[in-house]
Amino acid sequence: MLADRYELPLSTSSAAARDAYVHGCELALTFYPGATAAFDSAIAADPGFALAHAAKAQVLMREGQVAAAREALAVAKGLAAGLPAREASHVGYFDLMFAGRSEPAIAALHAHLAAWPRDALVLATAANPNGLIGASGRIGQKHRIAVLMDGLAPHYGDDPWFLAHHAMALSEDGQLAAARPKIERSVAAKPDNAHGAHGFAHVCYESGEPDTARAYLSSWLATYPRAGFFHGHLSWHQSLCELQAGNWTAALHLYRDAMTLDRHSGGPQQRMSDATAFLWRSELAGHPRDAAAWRTMYDYASSALPRPGAGLADMHVILAQAVMHDDAGLAARARQMEELAREGRYPSGSYLPALARGFMAFERGDFAAAIEALTPLVQESERIGGSRAQHDLIEFTLLKACLEAGRLEQARHLLGARRPGAAGVPVTGVAALH
Repeated sequence: MLADRYELPLSTSSAAARDAYVHGCELALTFYPGATAAFDSAIAADPGFALAHAAKAQVLMREGQVAAAREALAVAKGLAAGLPAREASHVGYFDLMFAGRSEPAIAALHAHLAAWPRDALVLATAANPNGLIGASGRIGQKHRIAVLMDGLAPHYGDDPWFLAHHAMALSEDGQLAAARPKIERSVAAKPDNAHGAHGFAHVCYESGEPDTARAYLSSWLATYPRAGFFHGHLSWHQSLCELQAGNWTAALHLYRDAMTLDRHSGGPQQRMSDATAFLWRSELAGHPRDAAAWRTMYDYASSALPRPGAGLADMHVILAQAVMHDDAGLAARARQMEELAREGRYPSGSYLPALARGFMAFERGDFAAAIEALTPLVQESERIGGSRAQHDLIEFTLLKACLEAGRLEQARHLLGARRPGAAGVPVTGVAALH
């Protein structure tokens, strides 16, 4: 029987379909362009190959092509009758995940990986801070991802793709000494893996090594296709290094070259998060507000992300609404979040409505109210998904509010409680605290 890259049997009898599928999986797992076309080639060679339809659906979903993704998954489901147990479970898992049923999907994830630990396409949906577990709204989810990856490590050995994700999970869990050798082995063994570059950037950020990250990303991005899904996001990472180093011209160039809507290579949620985070963090670092850019992101959120979905993207939507002083829009989105939470379909619950109040207060210059709203939220930021580097936006905003309010002791306490070794704090006024 034909098998995939991880020696899992495939139900197709077409070698051409298998080869195209394996190639598509490689591109999908490493975030290189061309995965959808490869899966289409697999489907052309064997229209009844359910896994090729499911894999295509996964790529389309992360690109924000929701209707096309659901259509592709519907085809896979229609072919599920008579499939081997692994493939039927694979399709069933994606059906739960696409339906937004996070708790049943998490249960299905663990059951599936217990039986078939080397099903990398399933694991890929949960092995990163923005995946199924990361977006679960649970406190302690970063540790859960690290535990998951620890348990699966014997099944993957020195596989570079797995090592990159394992290192990322460990770094997010604060296990930097364990993460470093894994990410170094990963990028050395397989340089052409965007997840490897991403993991390296995160390990450097958490280790306080922005210069190392900046040099690496500058070189790595020079050969990564601009159409690669992570081109915009990795450029965002590089821009953080430039902001921290005080290189505003270089940071702004990265924004204009890779993060504006017409240049970003990612899906709608990534576009919203990267551009908005850059604009906000630039202001916290003392650079001027770009009102036109904020208007663009606000308008984009209204069209591309009109209703709440993923917590991390929604954080940046409400930030744009706050900057534009759209109190009515913020209130409406908060009501939508709370309604979804009551239905069990919004895992972060009341976190983002509370965060919205903090952002609104900060924008009004009511720093006392911003401090009151944001202080209890800093310790629970993992409820929205995303990385520690992304959560720093909340911490830096609270720090800036403390500085503006003259609460220097509270600001010093925030700095003292910051996780050891993490990258610096590019917030104007922070130097006065030392």
